Amino acid sequence: MQFQSFSSSCRNQLARFARGLHSAWPRALNAALPNLCALCGNLSHKTLCDGCDAAYWNEGRLRCTVCAVPLPASTWVGRAQYRCADCVTEPPPFDASFALADYRAPLDTLAVGLKFRARLMLARDFAQRLARLAEDHWHDADERPDVIAPVPLAGRRLVERGYNQAWQIARPLARALGVRSDATLLERTLDTAPQSRLDLDARRQNVGRAFRATRTVRGLHVGVVDDVMTSGATLEALAHTLKAAGARRVTNFVALRTPKN
Repeated sequence: MQFQSFSSSCRNQLARFARGLHSAWPRALNAALPNLCALCGNLSHKTLCDGCDAAYWNEGRLRCTVCAVPLPASTWVGRAQYRCADCVTEPPPFDASFALADYRAPLDTLAVGLKFRARLMLARDFAQRLARLAEDHWHDADERPDVIAPVPLAGRRLVERGYNQAWQIARPLARALGVRSDATLLERTLDTAPQSRLDLDARRQNVGRAFRATRTVRGLHVGVVDDVMTSGATLEALAHTLKAAGARRVTNFVALRTPKN
């Protein structure tokens, strides 16, 4: 009986060891073997190789603190709150925006790869960079969101694509910032035409009544995440919706920002 009990104990320990080895092996393999840089294709242990990272991400561009559009060098000096002329004369409903870089070649291929080719590792990279950017700019606890939510997709597009690229960024971003994330806090109630086909006024009309908050946001600071900010019409519409529902503050987190013409 003692021998049988000993044998059973050994078998259980060996089974646990095998399961642990099986689960640890892919992580060890990923750490040991390089990937291909998402831009140049060279071997890299990160999503981008050091050369592409230095060449394309580390741009020293000052951005409007409200809409994240790049500002001309003449506005860099002597201003505590950097804002573009449009945000000074006609402030949007959101309060702040963070963007990593301009939507331009070759970085635009990263957004396309995430959105249409399911290159989901790019979302984690975007999230980590956005978290570092935000942490570098925040000065007090009030600037940290209470909850982070993605720009929602229409049901049909979500089924077609199989995932929401904004949620793929939002979830690891919230985790990196130590705040709550909510995939369904915002809902798209209208299946609108693609924004890329419309001018600015048409974009605003297209999405003006397309969203609703599914849960209470009264008194909350809400972070809204998207892959690309072009005209800002979608994020304006979401901010209007959130502010009308009682949100205290709305901050946008976007990977890439299209410069204004």
